[in-house]
Amino acid sequence: MVATPIGNLGDLSPRAVQTLANADVIACEDTRRTRKLLSHAGVKPKVLMAVHDFNEASQVRAIVARLDQGRHVALVTDAGTPGISDPGRRMVAAAADAGHEVVVVPGPSAAIAALVASGFPSERFAFEGFLPRKGRDRAERLALIAGERRTTVIYEAPTRLRQTVEDLLEACGPARRVAVARELTKLHEDVWRGSLDDAAERLATTEPRGEHVLVLDAAPEPVAADDTDIERALLARYDAGDDKRAALPAVATELHVPKRRVYEVALRLGDRGLGDRGLGATGDLVDPD
Repeated sequence: MVATPIGNLGDLSPRAVQTLANADVIACEDTRRTRKLLSHAGVKPKVLMAVHDFNEASQVRAIVARLDQGRHVALVTDAGTPGISDPGRRMVAAAADAGHEVVVVPGPSAAIAALVASGFPSERFAFEGFLPRKGRDRAERLALIAGERRTTVIYEAPTRLRQTVEDLLEACGPARRVAVARELTKLHEDVWRGSLDDAAERLATTEPRGEHVLVLDAAPEPVAADDTDIERALLARYDAGDDKRAALPAVATELHVPKRRVYEVALRLGDRGLGDRGLGATGDLVDPD
């Protein structure tokens, strides 16, 4: 597994060049791009095999067969480290299951480069890669990211960048900090840092170009709700038409507080805010314990 440059060809390591030169077979995502890289490195490949998202499953058998014959196979993708939002995972799993040694020649990774450049905490981080494009899967992933207590790294194409930033703004709020990195290691490399609100405003007047990495700061520590917060939330539920039996568990979930605390505040409130609804047809309020 050989990492290749994400932009600057000077990032191809001497060990990577030697590994590619010694390989009997080079499996690559795009043979044309890989030939250019190999030409730059002065490497003449013995055999090139195309392995990409659409044929990786079927090519696994052919690669393992070559390994069974004692061949040395090197796997590269168009840019970065194979297996990170790129083909490679199936290949590694199949080779290891067949008893073959898997060696990684480390090198460039857009996720790590952007994380380091962001200035956000990097001791713990979550890598999301590309988000689902639409539907329930996307909504659920955005909700998880909104509450993520680690720095989050997201890949995005220029054509979808605006929408993704707008969706993150809605899910995480305007003040959440973000770093927007583009064209990393290339001539026009740029890392912009600010709030999601400012990022959305900036993107509304600029045309995104090149591949982007979004690095989102961790969600802030939740502020513990006090009795005044619980009272306000209960009154808001009452105003919306809930009776006590509906309002109490909803407020406990919303504010992440024990039902017992909400029950005690509700007792002090009495029927204030309920109008003539009272307890509805459900009878007396029941102690949650």
